[in-house]
Amino acid sequence: MTAFVLVSEAHTGGWIWQETVSRLRESGHTAHPVTLTGMGDPARPAGPDTDLGTHVADVVEAVDSLQAPQVVLVGHGYGIHPVLGAADLRPGRIARVVHLDAGLPRDGDPPLVLVPDEGVRERLTAYAANASDGGPGTVAGRGGARPVPPPDAASWHRWGSTDGVPADALDRLAHLAAPQPAATLTQPLRRSGTAGEVPTTGVLCLANGSSIALVEHVVSFGDPRLEAALTAPGVTFFELPTGHWPMLSVPGELARVLAEAARGEGHRITRAARQDPPHLRPFLLDVPPCTRERTDALDLYLPETDGPVPAVVLVHGGPVPAGVLPTPRDWPAFAGYGRALADGGVAAVMFDHRLHDVADYGRAADDLAAAVELVRADPRVDPDRVALWFFSGGGLLAADWLAAPPPWLRCLAATYPVLAALPGWGSTGRPFRPAEELPRAGSLPLVLTRVGLEHAAIAATVARFTEAADACGAALEVIDVPHAHHGFETIDHTPEARAAVRAAVAAVAGHLREEE
Repeated sequence: MTAFVLVSEAHTGGWIWQETVSRLRESGHTAHPVTLTGMGDPARPAGPDTDLGTHVADVVEAVDSLQAPQVVLVGHGYGIHPVLGAADLRPGRIARVVHLDAGLPRDGDPPLVLVPDEGVRERLTAYAANASDGGPGTVAGRGGARPVPPPDAASWHRWGSTDGVPADALDRLAHLAAPQPAATLTQPLRRSGTAGEVPTTGVLCLANGSSIALVEHVVSFGDPRLEAALTAPGVTFFELPTGHWPMLSVPGELARVLAEAARGEGHRITRAARQDPPHLRPFLLDVPPCTRERTDALDLYLPETDGPVPAVVLVHGGPVPAGVLPTPRDWPAFAGYGRALADGGVAAVMFDHRLHDVADYGRAADDLAAAVELVRADPRVDPDRVALWFFSGGGLLAADWLAAPPPWLRCLAATYPVLAALPGWGSTGRPFRPAEELPRAGSLPLVLTRVGLEHAAIAATVARFTEAADACGAALEVIDVPHAHHGFETIDHTPEARAAVRAAVAAVAGHLREEE
């Protein structure tokens, strides 16, 4: 049987695991929930120097106290940070690390980076800055920041979906929550790499936006770092149909999954040899060739038309890892859209922006602005008739253009877009909130292609966007593709999908030609 050490989310302690611990022990396992320093155990009060290193030491102490030759470490949300720190210090004692609805922290990143809610993360960042400057976050005369207060009873969902949590359990969560020592969130996690060979399991909570399908989609881009981390032989995955707090919503199911994970069971992600990933498969339309001019910065697809013509700037999604080849400029879908638009009498522009990591959205926005200026300066393009068309993760970049649409922007389109930061992404550098910017878009025509088989987390961002559009009366046209997947242009070669692409191209081109 297995010895489990369980480390929970921010503001919580070992009490949160009570029902899951009971189920594990009934099955013959040993289970040791840890209440970290300052998180509610009177015997472990926080001091002015309590930081992430303190919590790592707490987990090491728990491991050392057990007679079992090896233990399974379970880190939930914030808890994955001290778990990974402890695994690096005791690699020989760790049979497996379980990421329970937790991200993949990188060496040198503080836990603050993976706080799921952008508003919470911004407040915590400001709090930490005030503390370091001796401002209102500082305890007078002690040099340490005051603990971060826990969420109020109505705000726990901002730390992760509370879907499935009974009302009494949510009340107990709010009642027992403890202030979080500030430095546990702001001190960088340092990884030695000594635990690199320890097997891992990801338990993904579907109602909080994670899924195996979404992980497989990310792996399909071919980032060697992610492939190594997510497709290694010892890496497995499980899904739970609940929110971020499975120990409160489905404790029995969680106990079963943890026991199966300890046995090395679960879904394994692989990439089939000699098979093109979905984004490199052929475009679903047979469109005629056209002139394609390439410079260092842009690809320009030109119609056979004299005089300046309207232009559509295609904005790829991501993050697309640096060094992945071919780059989006040569992906079949974007070449297909470029030819289809040129066949419809307008120019299409494709470029590679530098969205290589979630934190790169700011520089990707700068790349887009620079590409637009180059396009509008081209004498073959009508600078007063330009459209922007965003795809997938590029959808967040629409925020700036919705907030202050210039007069030459005649249409903004988005296809299976991500319209808010996804759970587990961490910081995008600065806020990108398309739904919040919609009221400022005025009468700007918007064309949204919405797929019915979307990843749940992405679909939720689209739903919030369409609700915001309805509320402010935005000029939104929705093209629904009920039986299509994210990235459908190269994987769903169906009449429905072909009709949707034709309709989207016609709608965008039509808005550009309205004043011809």
